[in-house]
Amino acid sequence: MKKTIEVVSERNHIYRQRVELDGFEDLFVDVPEAYGGENSGPDPHDYFDLSLGACTAITAMMYARRKQWPLEGVSVTVNRDDSQERHGTYRLDVAMAFHGIEDAEQQARLEEISHKCPIHRLMTTSTVEVSTRLADPSTASRADA
Repeated sequence: MKKTIEVVSERNHIYRQRVELDGFEDLFVDVPEAYGGENSGPDPHDYFDLSLGACTAITAMMYARRKQWPLEGVSVTVNRDDSQERHGTYRLDVAMAFHGIEDAEQQARLEEISHKCPIHRLMTTSTVEVSTRLADPSTASRADA
């Protein structure tokens, strides 16, 4: 499946970007003030990290629903250690809590299944190929008015 995401710089902002994605509104990306931004939205690393947390929760919930287990919800905390990112190591520590399930075997199975979420696999086992090119100015989105 192909999907297009457009990112457009917002005028009157330093680094803030507006994201256009399948009709979703009010998705923004910015950088912290410490890096010259306005801290008006999550930064790109936040979106990377939260995609893992959300995907693990959704995967566990889908599995529990299919098994008809009494899972009421999932809480996920993602802690980032990017201190070695410039040296090629980016660490994410993910802690999950499964609400409504007391059975230790079911909890262990949900944890195991969460490691198979598409984003976890993408981050840990896939080769991601990125091609960046200059867009045709006549078809590229322009900065917000």
